Amino acid sequence: MTRAAVMGAGSWGTAFAKVLADAGTEVTIWARRPEVAHALATEHRNPSYLTDVQLPAVSATSDHEEALAGAQIVVLAVPSQTLRANLEKWNGALERAVREQDATLLSLAKGIETGSLLRMSQVIEQVTGNDPSRIAVLSGPNLAGEIAAGQPAAAVVACSDAARAAAVQHACATGYFRPYTNTDVIGAEIGGACKNVIAIATGIASGMGLGYNTRASLITRGLAEVMRLGVAVGADPVTLAGLAGVGDLVATCTSADSRNYSFGYVLGQGKTMDAAQEATHGQVAEGVKSCTSVRALAEVHQVEMPLTNAVHQVCHAGVSVAEAVGILLGRQIKPER
Repeated sequence: MTRAAVMGAGSWGTAFAKVLADAGTEVTIWARRPEVAHALATEHRNPSYLTDVQLPAVSATSDHEEALAGAQIVVLAVPSQTLRANLEKWNGALERAVREQDATLLSLAKGIETGSLLRMSQVIEQVTGNDPSRIAVLSGPNLAGEIAAGQPAAAVVACSDAARAAAVQHACATGYFRPYTNTDVIGAEIGGACKNVIAIATGIASGMGLGYNTRASLITRGLAEVMRLGVAVGADPVTLAGLAGVGDLVATCTSADSRNYSFGYVLGQGKTMDAAQEATHGQVAEGVKSCTSVRALAEVHQVEMPLTNAVHQVCHAGVSVAEAVGILLGRQIKPER
């Protein structure tokens, strides 16, 4: 039986642990707080996230060495901007998992690291020293609550080593969760990072009371931004037209269960950043930080991303929502591309 360590007990880490267990994979969840680990191990419920979801039989611990011992798949399920710090703490145990179990490192994190402008797989490679062929990413329209409830969903497991991607695919395939494989790690990660930013923009529009025409326009023009950046950094456009691009973008930009959409919705109502953060119930809206790093990455590659820039201005430069909309609408008209 395949053994997986899920490093992170947030909503997506918890939901994906359930998927793995339902697929017949032996699962240990690492939780930062001992009380959360105890509840997961004894009650098979997460007291902080997805609290009404009954988990299958899984192990849980707050000791990362215990969680990683014997793991063949290491699922990295912590927020993107904390990934580096966590990897540095776990590195010794990760090295043993790689050496003894030939472990695959699977990233669930979606973002571009602030400062370095690295994708998550690049952060993993840099900190752990592992070859990129050992590092996989999971992306797609994967709202945690729906998946934990067993609603049908699909995802992409991307890895440059097709055999590793297939091994992860088999470890998480269930009657309700259908994973596909892909070798385009760059495309999967760019789609995952950028969609959170565009979701804040669509949330703002909805919070302002604007309708479906506006939302559809934002999603479509947001996709154009994602495509431009993805191609500039080496992604396959076909990936961005699939589950890890369009699929993830649509789900995140249209669901009230999306943290980034909900964050933007509160801003669109004219409320403060603090109020928007409260609306996510303590969970991280990745797009708030990613908008700055995605914007910076676009500048490096001389890619125009007006929606991303507008979200950055609202979240970090003191520009009001009304001003940002005015700037977008006042842009020079031009052919669609």
